[in-house]
Amino acid sequence: MLSKPLYHGNMVLFIAAEIRRMIQGSIPALVTPMAEDGSLDRASLRKLVEYHIEQGSNAIVAVGTTGESATLDMAEHCEVIRVVVDQVRGRIPVIAGTGSNSTTEAIQLSLDAKAVGADACLLVTPYYNKPTQEGLYLHHRAVAEAVDIPQILYNVPGRTGCDMLPATVARLSNVPNIIGIKEATGNLKRYADIRSLTPPGFLLFSGDDATSREFCLSGGNGAISVTANVAPRLMSAMIAAAIAGDRVSAESIDAKLAGLHRDLFIESNPIPVKWAVSELGLIKKGIRLPLTWLSEGCQDAVRTAMIQAEAL
Repeated sequence: MLSKPLYHGNMVLFIAAEIRRMIQGSIPALVTPMAEDGSLDRASLRKLVEYHIEQGSNAIVAVGTTGESATLDMAEHCEVIRVVVDQVRGRIPVIAGTGSNSTTEAIQLSLDAKAVGADACLLVTPYYNKPTQEGLYLHHRAVAEAVDIPQILYNVPGRTGCDMLPATVARLSNVPNIIGIKEATGNLKRYADIRSLTPPGFLLFSGDDATSREFCLSGGNGAISVTANVAPRLMSAMIAAAIAGDRVSAESIDAKLAGLHRDLFIESNPIPVKWAVSELGLIKKGIRLPLTWLSEGCQDAVRTAMIQAEAL
């Protein structure tokens, strides 16, 4: 776990360098295990954390979109983060998903995450209410100023209906405890634009598995990944090779992962990935409405992708 950050004076550069060192590589956006009645399954959550540490995941995101944050109440949200932090015991960083389309709620979730020991927060752009670029800037700045924990922006316009443009990211990169962004457009030019506009210590994470190899070969710091839930060792090796600039190895490994990158989105995330993780015997068959269990007609495609990725 990171020590309490200090965001003033000459400490800013030191903190940015320390966080850059600790939070990088392959980072699963962890599914939230549930019983078949939809209740939280804490025992399976602990087992899942151990699996990812053993398999070489470099950090964990708890309660992101893949963790069904939209259907957890605030107490459950905080409880999942607490259990993950407790089970990790400082071995790898824990990043808590604390975004909301309510600035007040995002602040409260971030305060709760800090209180239970998360190392950083991941804050999705406000969804549904479609703020302006100025609204996005003021929202994220307000959360950062209210909670002294490292924060990572998360831009996924395909799900939120809201696109944070590179110029807005650049403005926010000057807020000391906003340390990076998960950019999930899959647009490699967008990644290049953000890199050119932000300081060298600003972290860039791919949020699109299918393009994460090229993103990291181009200088990205890692991927916050759905695929890493199912093939964590292979995903970690691919991202490490890409960050190191080893194109041949990265492409060879990524060829095995290509089916998962595609078919884990055959129905809405996290429907396919929860089915896949249950096939690994790591979680039970639990998901919350309005999401449903993976359709039988889609299961063979996901199973084939798992075999290709050496997960089965």
